[in-house]
Amino acid sequence: MIAKANDVWLVRHGSTEWSALGRHTGRTDLPLSSDGIAEALAVGHRLHHHHFTAVLSSPLQRAVETCRLAGFARRVETDADLMEWDYGAYEGRRTAEIQAERPDWNVFDHGCPEGESAAEVGRRVDRLIARVQAADGDVLVFAHGHLLRVLGARWLGLDPGLGRCFALAPATLSELGWEHGRPILVRWNDAEGTPPAARLTTRL
Repeated sequence: MIAKANDVWLVRHGSTEWSALGRHTGRTDLPLSSDGIAEALAVGHRLHHHHFTAVLSSPLQRAVETCRLAGFARRVETDADLMEWDYGAYEGRRTAEIQAERPDWNVFDHGCPEGESAAEVGRRVDRLIARVQAADGDVLVFAHGHLLRVLGARWLGLDPGLGRCFALAPATLSELGWEHGRPILVRWNDAEGTPPAARLTTRL
């Protein structure tokens, strides 16, 4: 067992027009909404006191813009492994609409036609975990709801599909860390200081 000292801080990007409507937003490159801009500024106030060895972001603009508004634009490096789940044929659709056709469907168990499965997202996340665990200090990550839920599960050594157990609202703060050399959740889906609008769109 390897003892580690560095934690990984996670920020789900602020709200967009589609996230407010519960529409699956994978590779569609939407900007933040006005609510999302306020949320990103608020999360930045919560982070400004902490030193990070590295700052990583999904290349999609809703994540990059959240990072910029939070005050980390000068240090950020984008990583394609942090892009949101590829929803394929379900891009832009709401869960209720999909379940009208497939009553038992959820993205973590069944994946998306023409898109990704949980296992495929998990492989991307595993590469990211290896990268951040090699860092010499805490790492800050800006990314997306479903991707980060899989990241939380894989950090704990769980099946990627168990990301369904980790609800995550926009512009919330989570922290992955270590206790006696074992990976733990330090905090999850922390909405302290986040404008109330974000808390209404936890689930898709």
